Amino acid sequence: MTSSLPNPHHPNSPTVSALPEGETLAPDASNLTSSSTFTGASTTGSWADSTHSVIWMTRGGMKRELQGTQQPWAKYAATLVVIALLMLIAQANLLDVYGTPMPWAIASVTSTLLGALIALAGMQRSMRLWWQIVFLVVSQFIIGPVITLNSTTITHIIPSLDTLSQGWDMTFGSFKYLISIEPPIGTADGSLMAVWTIGLWLTFLAGVFALNQNAWLSLVSVLPLTTGISVCALLGTHTGWYRVISGIVFAVLLIVWLSWRLSLMEWGRWLSAIIIVVLACALAFAGTILVAQNRMILRDHYDPPISPYDYTSPLSGMRSYIKEHKDDVLLTATNLPAGTPVRLAVMDRFDGSVWNLSDASEASDSSNYRRVGTTIANNAQGKEFTAQFTVHEGLSDTWLPLAGAASSVQFTHRDDANTFYYNSDTDSAIFSSGTRKGMTYTESGIVPTIPSDKEISKAKAAQISQPQTQDVPDSASKLATSIAGGQSSGGAAAEALASTLRDSGWFSHGLKGDYPSEAGHGNYRIDKLLAGTAMVGDSEQYASAMALMARELGLPSRVVLGFLPKDKEGNISDARTKTMSGNTTKTEFTGNDVTAWVEIKLQGYGWVAFYPTPKETKIPDENQNLAPPNPQTLVRQPPVPLTDPLRDQTQAKSQSSLSGADADAQPPSLFWLRFWRVTRAVALYGSPLWIVLIICGLILAFKALLLARARRYGSPQTRVASGWNAVCALAAQCGVSVQGTRRDQADGIARELNTSHDVLHQLSREADYATFSGQSIESEQASHYWAQVDALRKAMFNSLPRFRRIKAQLSLRNVRILAHKRTMKPRTMLVQLVARRHSRGKAS
Repeated sequence: MTSSLPNPHHPNSPTVSALPEGETLAPDASNLTSSSTFTGASTTGSWADSTHSVIWMTRGGMKRELQGTQQPWAKYAATLVVIALLMLIAQANLLDVYGTPMPWAIASVTSTLLGALIALAGMQRSMRLWWQIVFLVVSQFIIGPVITLNSTTITHIIPSLDTLSQGWDMTFGSFKYLISIEPPIGTADGSLMAVWTIGLWLTFLAGVFALNQNAWLSLVSVLPLTTGISVCALLGTHTGWYRVISGIVFAVLLIVWLSWRLSLMEWGRWLSAIIIVVLACALAFAGTILVAQNRMILRDHYDPPISPYDYTSPLSGMRSYIKEHKDDVLLTATNLPAGTPVRLAVMDRFDGSVWNLSDASEASDSSNYRRVGTTIANNAQGKEFTAQFTVHEGLSDTWLPLAGAASSVQFTHRDDANTFYYNSDTDSAIFSSGTRKGMTYTESGIVPTIPSDKEISKAKAAQISQPQTQDVPDSASKLATSIAGGQSSGGAAAEALASTLRDSGWFSHGLKGDYPSEAGHGNYRIDKLLAGTAMVGDSEQYASAMALMARELGLPSRVVLGFLPKDKEGNISDARTKTMSGNTTKTEFTGNDVTAWVEIKLQGYGWVAFYPTPKETKIPDENQNLAPPNPQTLVRQPPVPLTDPLRDQTQAKSQSSLSGADADAQPPSLFWLRFWRVTRAVALYGSPLWIVLIICGLILAFKALLLARARRYGSPQTRVASGWNAVCALAAQCGVSVQGTRRDQADGIARELNTSHDVLHQLSREADYATFSGQSIESEQASHYWAQVDALRKAMFNSLPRFRRIKAQLSLRNVRILAHKRTMKPRTMLVQLVARRHSRGKAS
């Protein structure tokens, strides 16, 4: 190949002699030298370094000078600050979910800063790719668990095996946890790993594209940012955290930053730009206020609330506790305020046979049981407390005893929290796995303030939606009207019903030795209580009767089953709470304390408790008048129910189920239980191995993507040059020193890897031709060249021992040469060739 250029000794017309035949040009510009001195126009120094030289222009000298004047690191810092602010605004949607700002801030701010710093580290070539992956893995699986699961660490700094295993598990499980738990969920069980993962990875991805030298490629950073705000909104709540203002600030900040990044911002017109931004904010804010907003929340569509109506009526089992465990201690409460009731279940649906909880399809709050975290939303006002409950033998049910309005429930055994469902509207809980002997848990909550009798008598009834009662006996309606029909307020009517039943009725459990009193609380039993010959029963019948009578008067009512610290007469007594050493109080509840009462919702006071059951010392005597007030046979008596229906099992809805799965189904075999336990343990405690495997998989996938990109990206000339680069990269990863021209590289590879010398030389010559000839190459030729490259790379792999082959596959040495490099234009190559030949002539 020959080439002549103008004479370099004349300022405008330098020439150079032809190149000798067979001269091989190294594709790397670093092999070129330019030390000749330019003699024209009294200018000294290197000809190639002259500011009028084409080589100076192509070498990027002007670009480096301009970059130095534009302070790129200041721009990088400003860009990362904007990216971090946008991601924090996006993650603010999860503030209401966690409920505690400080832990959220620690996790979100730390992860966002780490993601931004790791993206910034990629600006240094030595830190790019491999080290960034290492930093991300360490941040995700070590630093993240230490911060979000700090209670499991050693001295709050060193991660334990439990920290790493839970961190790995909650990296993915925390997102499911967020949408299956009713906010606020608190920060236990690694729930903060969700916001940590979002902040770390999305900030990193956004930062990588935002810091790219190509300004238009920074538009891609919009995708991670909008993904972040969308994901956080889907995981958040309907109200969000100032979601209108946050959305407007996010959009305006993103638009302004992109305009500055793309050099579309004209600072000379800053006044008009500010006016436009202010008008856009005002229109956006007004539009969001005027237009009804309906945010979609994944929590509403995933893991729907369980249907408590599928459980047997809780009230049906009341008398069985009294019959079998009357004097046995079933529950112990430590540090519970004296005289505080403990509730088990709340029922607002009467189907003519039993009181039960509403079906999930009905417009009622009693069926809204959901998984909750360590923090429970609580707007109650009253006395705060923290009490520990201990379950004893005999109390085995799916209803968890709780007092007041709970703000936090923590279990001694971590797995117990997975079967805990709470209803904030009824302040009751379902424990689907069933309470057991020795079970302990701690509740923090508020005992609501009880209004006085005077305040109750003046209060009006609240207006709410409740399931309609069915097959209510006429005696309930007529007696309720005759007792409280003329009362001016709902509170006064409720007091009248409770006092009349309490004063006119008689008490009996109907057990052995008691006055005969049938169990049950269906329409037949209530009609017999209110219109029969003897008004005798216990709290099961009186609570059911008052709730039905209140409904007939239009009062919202429901029946509560729980424990009352009663005295011998059945009244709530503070004396049942004993003071122990260290000002610790202790209350023991027996089977005889299991009681039913009624709650009426009054305006301004919420659900107020009423106790219509007569004193337990008011025992009936056949010589006394046991008839109810104005006894009449109001309806035709239905058939006598089954004998001693202690739990009304035949009248309640079929068998228990939870989320559609039968609770009475046969348990799986012991083999599969053990298999699942061992498998889960291996998966959890083997997490370091999984981390290593994931890193290896990421490396292999990354290298495969680079090869695929090199094989298909660019012109045919570029693809051929990339093919030879792939051969050299593999050789370097195999431990071969790849230096010099392509011919020298081929000789070194053939010598150290015992591969075909002829094939390597042929491929090197074809790569030189594609790079330096300036001739066009067809796409089919490039594809054929890559087929030869693939065969050669396979032969190189096969020539290695097994361990060295694995090491080469995981090596990232020289992987950057697979990145696309633009093929030099023939004109540029000739200018570089001139500089090289000119320097050689001067040296000789």
